[in-house]
Amino acid sequence: MTPPSRITAPPPHQNGEEFHPSSNPSRTLYGRRRGKKLRAGQEALLDTLLPKLLVAVPPEPQKLDLAALFGDREVWLEVGFGAGEHLVWQAEQHPDVGLIGCEPYLNGVAKCLAHIERTGVSNVRLFTDDARLVMAALPEQSLSRAFVLFPDPWPKTRHHKRRFVQRDTLDILARLMKPGAELRLATDDPSYLPWMVEHACTHRAFDWLAERPADWRVRPADWPPTRYEQKKIAGTPTFLRLRRF
Repeated sequence: MTPPSRITAPPPHQNGEEFHPSSNPSRTLYGRRRGKKLRAGQEALLDTLLPKLLVAVPPEPQKLDLAALFGDREVWLEVGFGAGEHLVWQAEQHPDVGLIGCEPYLNGVAKCLAHIERTGVSNVRLFTDDARLVMAALPEQSLSRAFVLFPDPWPKTRHHKRRFVQRDTLDILARLMKPGAELRLATDDPSYLPWMVEHACTHRAFDWLAERPADWRVRPADWPPTRYEQKKIAGTPTFLRLRRF
């Protein structure tokens, strides 16, 4: 098992701005920060393109200036964007929306940057650490949509506390999302699905939009597959859509 890595500030040259982690510097971000050695082109993207797209979290109690990032666009948040395929596809399809993607795994960030460079989308900003740090800095009712797609299932019972989908996290998302905003969850892990249903689909702030089994078994038209998802590593994907009351 890979040991947990502590949350650390991004390198000081990024955006030329100081990065402020949470008021709890001992918070642990579980999982790897790096995988296999990056190719030279990927390292170059981390050095050149990433600093232009990074979201810098301001010191508490200040909030992110979303207008400075995206103008008057609606703002969507994706937690754990993997290789960025879904994030960049949504940015291409919705140029009138600003998307913040959060992903601490730098190999995935490098792949996302390659997609951004290839497509030329300009409405994506990235955060390369724990999404909860960005969530703590977002203004209330500032999100029109949020995605939590295929988060780490942490299948062992003693690790369930590490799962991102928790009541307290959903409470925070509920506070950040506008009335009518949509929350999209997905998993291919058989043990995480009932957990998501129990915690999210019964949450008092959200209305589960499913009316029939096909509503969670069939992919919505505006929900593109990713290479990870197509491998069906853990099982068949399930798609949950919820609306903020």
